[in-house]
Amino acid sequence: MSLLNQRLAVLAEPVHSKLTRVFKGLEKESLRITPEGTLAQTPHPRSLGSAMTHPSITTDYSEALLEFITPPTESSQQVLDDLDRVQRFTYQQLEDEHLWVASMPCMLSGDDHIPVGQYGTSNPGRMKSIYRLGLGERYGRSMQTFAGIHYNFSLSDEFWAFWHEREGAAESLQDYKNRRYFDLIRNFRRNFWLLLYLFGASPAICRSFVKGREHSLQPFGNDDHSLHEPYGTSLRMGNLGYQSSAQDSLVVCYNNLDTYLQTLCGAITQPHEDYVANGLKDEHGEYKQLNTSLLQIENEFYSTIRPKRTARSGETALGALNDRGVEYIEVRCIDLNPYEPLGLNLEQIEFLDAFLLYCLMSDSPETDNVKYRRGQENQRRMVAQGRDPEMRLLTAAGEVSPAQWGSVLLDDIARVAVMLDSSYDTQAYSAAVEAQRIKLEKPELTPSAQILADMEASGETFFRFAMNQSLKHSQAYAERPLSDEEFRQMQREAEASLQDQADLDASPQMDFDEYLRAYYAQYTCCQ
Repeated sequence: MSLLNQRLAVLAEPVHSKLTRVFKGLEKESLRITPEGTLAQTPHPRSLGSAMTHPSITTDYSEALLEFITPPTESSQQVLDDLDRVQRFTYQQLEDEHLWVASMPCMLSGDDHIPVGQYGTSNPGRMKSIYRLGLGERYGRSMQTFAGIHYNFSLSDEFWAFWHEREGAAESLQDYKNRRYFDLIRNFRRNFWLLLYLFGASPAICRSFVKGREHSLQPFGNDDHSLHEPYGTSLRMGNLGYQSSAQDSLVVCYNNLDTYLQTLCGAITQPHEDYVANGLKDEHGEYKQLNTSLLQIENEFYSTIRPKRTARSGETALGALNDRGVEYIEVRCIDLNPYEPLGLNLEQIEFLDAFLLYCLMSDSPETDNVKYRRGQENQRRMVAQGRDPEMRLLTAAGEVSPAQWGSVLLDDIARVAVMLDSSYDTQAYSAAVEAQRIKLEKPELTPSAQILADMEASGETFFRFAMNQSLKHSQAYAERPLSDEEFRQMQREAEASLQDQADLDASPQMDFDEYLRAYYAQYTCCQ
């Protein structure tokens, strides 16, 4: 019996059938755009609060890239309701702007018209902005206009305590959780191509995005304004998106927490020739980047999944992991679905829970450089050719079609879904898995195929398709504002965040050079 089936058999016992409790949260990005469909040049709206201190509304790389954050919850519906509440408030504050509903950006006019996020005058705020300036120096600012969804996933303390005892683990409970979360990560990296196939929603872009850059994209029919990959799924996750040639040499080891920390700490602390040549500061003594290493901070490593621990003020993300271990997993490869007002729906969330729990409960052999590169190649193939019936993915045993491999995966994920159904007294998880199975048989039902089909049927450019969807969602939100009580509560949260930032900016600050030295000194602890 496989390890997965052994573990599921334990959870099928009536006394353990309610043990599996999943917590999830969302971080959803959306560009602010003008009525003409260009990137908003306005500052982060003050009425939304402080991007530095608001718990639910911030910005990501660009000042125009909003990020909405929901707290962890067990309820899949609640996480969507939380996101909806934040978006409704935001739409009420945008005046004549809209939210762009696609992962690939709107019409762009070059780096000079992509404003970098601003977070105030405190040392932490300055550091956030300089980090983004550094990204612009290294990769160009257009990369700062992608939008996606990060899915945060964890399991209850009771779940972990049970399995720690059941499997007779000699290590501490936290060390056991660390080890098992890295089991999940390795299996995720082997199998996440399936998520790109099922939910990828960025097969086309506006030509303005690649102006002056080499690319292999094809014009969309007779449309000179749109470029696409005919069988593409998620261009955001390919070489146009959050990928870096400078990072090609970086092989991060996911076999355990220690090797993960060591690999990334080395990339943050060791100088990189190209970035040294670019210089740390400009001719006026202003920082152009935080450091001259391969990575400025760990977030610069563009991974599809990350182990996470909530960091304290001034603490590095790796330092938090080193000191207190893995708290949750962040999945980073989910495109915005332009057909969904929230970017995703309930069925997708429930499939993600089953998929991630499958990755956790299955046997997860350690990886090596060969397996690491194989996963990268599968990602490249799925991004550009995912719906091509002739495309094959790589495995240790040879090449296989996505339909064949995906069918095997879905059979196992379906067994996990049955367990989740039992834990939550529902049939929703099984239904969510079965709804994905038909996409393997009919690629035309995937979001990426639907987008191209709708563009062709309407004769629309990618820009016009995405703009029309954005206006449609904007109108729908205009028709369902928050209640007066909910609106006032959100206003109070925004005002409180502005005061929090004002207090932070007014507090005594050490010399910024000293602040950075102290910050980077933390990385020596995990090398």
